[in-house]
Amino acid sequence: MTPQTSPTSQTSPSSPTSSSPQSAAGPRGRVARAVTTRPRLLLLLILLLTAGAVVVGGGVAERMSSGGSQIPGSESSYATAELERRQPASQPNLLLLVSPRDGSRDVDDPAVASAARDLARRLADEKSVLGVVSYWQAEDTALRARDGGEALITARIKGDEDAVDDALEALEPRYRGAHGAVDVRLGGPAAVRHASQEVISDDLVQAEVIALPVTLVLLVVVFGSAVAAALPLLVGIVSVLGTNAVLRVITEFTDVSVYAQNLTTALGLGLAIDYALFLVRRHREELAAGRDPRDAVAVTLRTAGRTVLYSALTVAVCLASMLVFEQYFLRSLAYAGIAVVLISAAASLVALPAALVLLGHRVNALRLPVGRRGGNPGAGWARLARLVMRRAPLFAVGTVAVLLALGLPFKDVRFGTADDRQLPSSTEARSVQQELRNEFPGNPGSALAVLVEGKPGAKALAEYSGEVSRLPYVVQVAGPAGRFVDGKRVDDAPPAVGHLSVLHSAESASPQSVSLVKKIRAVPASFDTSVTGPAAVLADTQHGTAERLPWALAVIAVTTLILVFLLTGSVLLPLLTVLVNGLSLTAMFGAVVWVFQDGHLSGPLGFTPTGDIETALPVLMFCVAFGLSMDYGVFLVSRIKEEYETGGDHREAVVLGIRRTGGLITAAALILAVVMVAIGTSRVTNIKMLGLGVGLAVLMDAMVVRALLVPAVLRLTGRATWWAPAPLRRLQRRAGLEEEARTTYPDIPTRTERPVSGRT
Repeated sequence: MTPQTSPTSQTSPSSPTSSSPQSAAGPRGRVARAVTTRPRLLLLLILLLTAGAVVVGGGVAERMSSGGSQIPGSESSYATAELERRQPASQPNLLLLVSPRDGSRDVDDPAVASAARDLARRLADEKSVLGVVSYWQAEDTALRARDGGEALITARIKGDEDAVDDALEALEPRYRGAHGAVDVRLGGPAAVRHASQEVISDDLVQAEVIALPVTLVLLVVVFGSAVAAALPLLVGIVSVLGTNAVLRVITEFTDVSVYAQNLTTALGLGLAIDYALFLVRRHREELAAGRDPRDAVAVTLRTAGRTVLYSALTVAVCLASMLVFEQYFLRSLAYAGIAVVLISAAASLVALPAALVLLGHRVNALRLPVGRRGGNPGAGWARLARLVMRRAPLFAVGTVAVLLALGLPFKDVRFGTADDRQLPSSTEARSVQQELRNEFPGNPGSALAVLVEGKPGAKALAEYSGEVSRLPYVVQVAGPAGRFVDGKRVDDAPPAVGHLSVLHSAESASPQSVSLVKKIRAVPASFDTSVTGPAAVLADTQHGTAERLPWALAVIAVTTLILVFLLTGSVLLPLLTVLVNGLSLTAMFGAVVWVFQDGHLSGPLGFTPTGDIETALPVLMFCVAFGLSMDYGVFLVSRIKEEYETGGDHREAVVLGIRRTGGLITAAALILAVVMVAIGTSRVTNIKMLGLGVGLAVLMDAMVVRALLVPAVLRLTGRATWWAPAPLRRLQRRAGLEEEARTTYPDIPTRTERPVSGRT
């Protein structure tokens, strides 16, 4: 057994072998001195900042948007902007589904038609609305259900997303419901987006109500003390409130997705609790070893604090990689992720240590009859680590094979875009869209628009329109040359100027509709054309995401390699960390396809499968889950490195590192999984997918990868794990925030020692 683990061979904690922990030089030494000398002042300042964050961050959800999937500068983005400027009525975002109140009548009944025309005239007089078109005015059969039981009034609410939401809130009570001989329900993109925001906001409150008490119970079980358990939860709440304030400020300068608030809650609670759990656990170890509270805080900051700092930087970089993408959906999630990680780390490294100094030994107060109160903590993890290392090839190959098998369904992934079907089936906006999908010859809400530029002659435009109308799934093409069906003109009236409306029967977020967009763009024309609409946006999003994805992966890989090298001083360990973390995500991606794309478990989980996955969501899930996996990876390898530097025995360092962090990482992963599953109770499918998918990834990483694969791989690599060329080693010592002054102190006993009484 290595000599460093024997308490009799250690210098007393009251007289460490090096300088006092509080006298260490460097940034962490200065933080330790500030925390230990002025804890009350720091806590008062943090309390004031938190109160200010509550004020600033209030109502942040109302400033967020549910869009952001469009690629700026793409063909669809250009056509959308030009049509908005030239012919805003050409792209309706509000649909009124009109049906006779008397079920025995149809939409052509005189009383029904009269009531519908009055409704359309009223809507056209609204200042926020333009381009009102009704079935009864245009006599367009595409706006009438096949059985004649329903028909449409289409319109466009002007302005940006915020203006549209405000106008829709004012219009809804005036137009929904009974109007004489007709009943009206509201649908269209504006109604779907507005309903999504409302459902997501309500579900977020529900997730917090579920997550907070369950998390507190788990923390009490982990610590066995109500006081110690409350500290990580308080840090998490401070992180969420602080990030909401940051997002509120960001909304003044750019668009922020409503999904950012879900990410803020999940990461704010999860990461802050992880960091606080790690620091409080180490602080209690130092107190149990005999240090006074101020020295215990200082040593905790120099050891566990360094790990938390590197973990936060790594997670922040993983989330910052989403900034390489152009759509603001991903960029706004990067803003939220960077803010919440840095605020969580700052609260953990400043506010928490100040509270620990003031609490002193009272951090163990209010002990409860739960949790570990003595014994030999970590012995089970040590036995598991030794078992795995004795059969390292078997565990390494077996674990990799299982992880790859779990990821196999992802090879059949089909990318699409979110539509109304991610909303609960009881939502009116979704029910209207479903009616359009089932009962109308072509879904007006999914129509494609072809912007026509230049000065095409009537003959050229007619030939082009006829050619487009012959393409698969096209129901009709309407434009300046009239309406065309299967290549033949069926109406000479010019319903539109400067653009063609292509009504099709394919799902707007399907491979068929994307293929149709590509075929329309390939139709030769003697004038300039640009295609937009839901399917065109999807096609451009897929192309833009695929184009930028290698850059995001490169950012994550390179910065992770650099940060793990600076943490460990090893050349091999950063490579192993990246590969192992990537493997830990296979189960998540396989489950996403098997469950959410293919529809398995859709009944118990309460969602409608659409046969595809939102294009940007796997990118988000990868960045979040990879960052969280790195979080646990940094916790583990930093402790293994600490044990290796103290004793020089590679195998024993791995055992001790797993022994002292295995329970901690598992507890942290379980708590974070609870938070993610609470997010996963959302009624919006994409939020459900994000929460449950990342929750699964976290558990797989902590309980399978860190417990089985990592010790097996480190046993196979041996002492070569820690090798680095001398120049790189010198660079790491200068830039890697190495310990300014190392102290030795008793720690959790190894398997041959007697346990320290009262150790948690």
